[in-house]
Amino acid sequence: MEIMDEDDPQQEEILFGPNVPLYPTTADLGVDAGIYMEFMMKSRCYDAIPTSCKLVVFDTTLQIKKAFLALVANGVRAAPLWDSKQHCFVGMLTITDFINILHRYYKAPMVQIYELEEHKIETWREVYLQSSFKPLISIAPGDSLFHAVYSLIKNKIHRLPVMEPVSGNILHILTHKRLLKFLHIFGSTLPRPRFLQRTIQELGIGTFRDVAIIYEASSIYSALEIFVERRVSALPVVNETGRVVGLYSRFDVIHLAAQKIYNNLDITVGEALRRRSLCLEGVLMCYPYETLEAVIDRIVREQVHRLVLVDEEHRPRGIVSLSDILQALVLTPAGLDRNSL
Repeated sequence: MEIMDEDDPQQEEILFGPNVPLYPTTADLGVDAGIYMEFMMKSRCYDAIPTSCKLVVFDTTLQIKKAFLALVANGVRAAPLWDSKQHCFVGMLTITDFINILHRYYKAPMVQIYELEEHKIETWREVYLQSSFKPLISIAPGDSLFHAVYSLIKNKIHRLPVMEPVSGNILHILTHKRLLKFLHIFGSTLPRPRFLQRTIQELGIGTFRDVAIIYEASSIYSALEIFVERRVSALPVVNETGRVVGLYSRFDVIHLAAQKIYNNLDITVGEALRRRSLCLEGVLMCYPYETLEAVIDRIVREQVHRLVLVDEEHRPRGIVSLSDILQALVLTPAGLDRNSL
């Protein structure tokens, strides 16, 4: 896709090429860089499982339409898949699956989207998702939370099932959000690393260059193209002057199924944002001069997956995500560079 001039307000979307995240080194973080790394190494996955939680599981024979509606109704982004024939969990149904299907077949002359949703999950996996099919990646309750962070980031996944090794039952789904919240709560008993008082810009935590964004007048299909081609989880939405006015995420796409508008992906991103439920994650921002501690506190308090880094005029300058922060706090001190995992 053509690289465009970010100063041209008439463009449908702005694409700056592949995302280029920046990561601090251990030297950047200082002598107390390993405090959180060591804490996560000593903590177990079982420790991060809440006393009471909801787990949605789908049988692979379930109709795909009902599955995606169930994701919306329960406010979850993915669900483990149970194969009754094999008597085991075989994978995860995710919003990415839905996006890949919409992107691939929306303009296909021989396939109608409304026909696809009548199929069973197993049919989608066998016929339509062959190229993007991934085996189930899980972790044991006794494994360290350090291992959990490593598995999530190394495999570029957002959901990590905690599976009991003897029974094969899934106890919980660990996420970046859950792990950072655990670290935020229980890490408060640890000495405060000095790097928390340094700014996001100084530490280089996040994606500061080559950020994919989209205009509110762009079509939903354009957003799907960026999700698939750039493998990003959310797009800052800007108006004609380039100011951030919203955030369109992968989770928003699932609501196309609930609202029955997946046959009209030519509606604008702005219109889709106006139609969505008010309870969904909005756009929260941060500035380059804010400290890492302030950014972490805001992400945990607001229970969001990312902050859009903006300048004083609210023009997008980057993204600070949960995985960026966990990489810096947990993996970097262990000498594990995200780009080499």
